Amino acid sequence: MSPEWAGQVRESRSAQHTEGPGRGPFRERPVETRDSRARSMPHPNVSPTLPAQLTGSVDRHPGGVGLGDGWNRVAGVSDSSDFLVVGGGIAGAAAAYFLSASGRVTLLEAEASVGMHATGRSAALYSEYFGGPAVRTLTTASRAFYASHGTGTTPLLRPRGVLALGSPDTADAFAQAHAAGALAERPVVELTPDEAQRLCPVLRRDAFDRVLYKPGACDIDVDATHQLFLRGLRAGGGRVVTRAPVRESTRVGGLWHVRTGGPHEAVYAAPVLVNAAGAWADRVAQTAGVAPAGLRSTRRTAALVTLPDPPGDPGPSAWPMVTDVADTFYAKPEAGGLLLSPCDSTPVADPAGRVRADDLDVAIAVERFHAAVDLRIRGVGHTWAGLRTSVVDDTPVLGEDPAAPGFFWLAGLGGYGIQTAPAVGALLAALAAGNTPPAATAPLTPALAPGRSLAAPVR
Repeated sequence: MSPEWAGQVRESRSAQHTEGPGRGPFRERPVETRDSRARSMPHPNVSPTLPAQLTGSVDRHPGGVGLGDGWNRVAGVSDSSDFLVVGGGIAGAAAAYFLSASGRVTLLEAEASVGMHATGRSAALYSEYFGGPAVRTLTTASRAFYASHGTGTTPLLRPRGVLALGSPDTADAFAQAHAAGALAERPVVELTPDEAQRLCPVLRRDAFDRVLYKPGACDIDVDATHQLFLRGLRAGGGRVVTRAPVRESTRVGGLWHVRTGGPHEAVYAAPVLVNAAGAWADRVAQTAGVAPAGLRSTRRTAALVTLPDPPGDPGPSAWPMVTDVADTFYAKPEAGGLLLSPCDSTPVADPAGRVRADDLDVAIAVERFHAAVDLRIRGVGHTWAGLRTSVVDDTPVLGEDPAAPGFFWLAGLGGYGIQTAPAVGALLAALAAGNTPPAATAPLTPALAPGRSLAAPVR
């Protein structure tokens, strides 16, 4: 490992605060902010022109304006809803959005604002080529939503493409990626080295002998998508409560009673409780006396780097994302530079602790990128790390717990939560509301079901 880049990473980190969301290209947006880019993206069951009061601020304590008829209907209960959703990341927001078509929804978020963890730290890529069969199906099923809820000037998806480099040492991985990618709606294409260099002129010809191009990969406007879901939730009569960590959940008379801590302790009741708490989903289950799903959290490191003026055309903003078929690094154009990652999956024992980028992992990402290109980065800017949470078979956990009526899981999305959010939200909402699941994803319900027999995937 070159000490040069490890030292520069340390200097960069000491010169500025660089911990994840809120800085760089992945800033979390407080719910109170109204994003004008997505105002024309209505909830499917509400008028496109929303009254101002329906796009108002977050309720930070119970008893405010806009509570439904369930207020204090049950002794000791602060607020009653049809559905409670725990977790304000993009998966929880998507579930709440689709559930709001079937009843009143309250979304509980432990932090001061939503999207502070995995959602705010993602690579913002839509790729129907990543993940196992279930993830790929969910991703493909999400594309129509993304395509139909953007606008001509502010689309939710923008074409990016991915170049996946192969070498003699990764021939088996190349063959597997080629075979799996051939089944996608937009199949992978093997390019010649010359064709690959035309897309990304800085590639080193001696760094690869074969290359796959994944034409369907796109950049996702994560912030606009997240805000769309939250606005749709409120437009459907729902609410978001922040600073509301779950302390205890009990089932009483057919209702889940959820007691929250934070500055305004309260008890929320609903017949359906959706656990979309990400890396903390097992802990939320334990507060309800529900067996954990066996979630595992790993750290993924990212760094935003600046570039010298590169030779050739197109410039960096038009390059595809570059990775290798063995998934040892990626480089994605972002914010005038590149987003680099070593594709690390470092186990994290306690997700409650603050997850930080490791200087060595950042240096590894830089070295792997340098090995593939004919330029050297100018410097390392913001660095951060996010959590990816999964179960042993790398397939999401979605559906009603077999031992806890009305307790629904939406967890273990394994780093694919953003690209699958529309599909997992719609499927979860259909199951929780007792409606017919979408035809494209209904066949997946046994493979996603909580309590299924788990086995590690065959690599």
